[in-house]
Amino acid sequence: MSESGVSESGTSESGAGRTAAFFDLDNTLVRGASVYLLAKGLHARGILTTTLILRGLWYHLVYRIAGERARHMDLARESLLSIIAGMTVREVAQATDEIYDELIADRLWPGTVSLAQGHQASAEEVWLVTAAPQEVARVIAERLGFTGALGTRAEQAEGHYTGRLEGRLLHGPDKAAAVADLARERGIDLRRSAAYSDSHNDLPLLKLVGQPFAVNPDRALRSQARRQGWPIRDFRVARRWVGYGVAGAAGGVTTLGVVSMINRLREARR
Repeated sequence: MSESGVSESGTSESGAGRTAAFFDLDNTLVRGASVYLLAKGLHARGILTTTLILRGLWYHLVYRIAGERARHMDLARESLLSIIAGMTVREVAQATDEIYDELIADRLWPGTVSLAQGHQASAEEVWLVTAAPQEVARVIAERLGFTGALGTRAEQAEGHYTGRLEGRLLHGPDKAAAVADLARERGIDLRRSAAYSDSHNDLPLLKLVGQPFAVNPDRALRSQARRQGWPIRDFRVARRWVGYGVAGAAGGVTTLGVVSMINRLREARR
């Protein structure tokens, strides 16, 4: 891994003008929130306490219902960092590899994986770019044979996570800035490159490349994609459109998930 936070699982010949494809993670490549799957897997191993996982789920619920405002992003970041604070880098790496096989692999969107494979078949670089923890992003990128991953990095000290953020939370404009930095570092021509996301919060990234795609888009991104003439790929088998909108529906689904998780945790402690 380089000092810039880049985790690579493959290499390609150097040279200017190469092309790449950049994929968001949650709801674009993986159904749902990857940090939730990480927390669930860590809890099953006794690494993560019930208190921490319930607090993380609560922050996630607030985040989904109220949207990605500054305060809610702070809550999401606190949740993300609290999950692994105090843990050793080695145990998190080992657990994340196992959690990929147990929980994440079956939640990959086959259609999105196929899109990535198309870029790989054309000898293009393929990068995972996400606000999710770097540890999760690295494992998924490696398993899928991507060139590498850019994720949010947690600070480390003496082999343990401190619970503080290192660098930027890769979200919104900061995600686009990280991709721009990577492109300069590796000689990638963004005008000939592609990006895929489900969220309107990734508009800075989508507008940075010459080939933006909306994948399983939220309402705002779908509207923007239609206005701009961007391709839309929706791999969801069924969507429930209710009067209070997609955000409300997402909040409701998350609420059910929280209640279900609480019940399972209570049963496990009996």
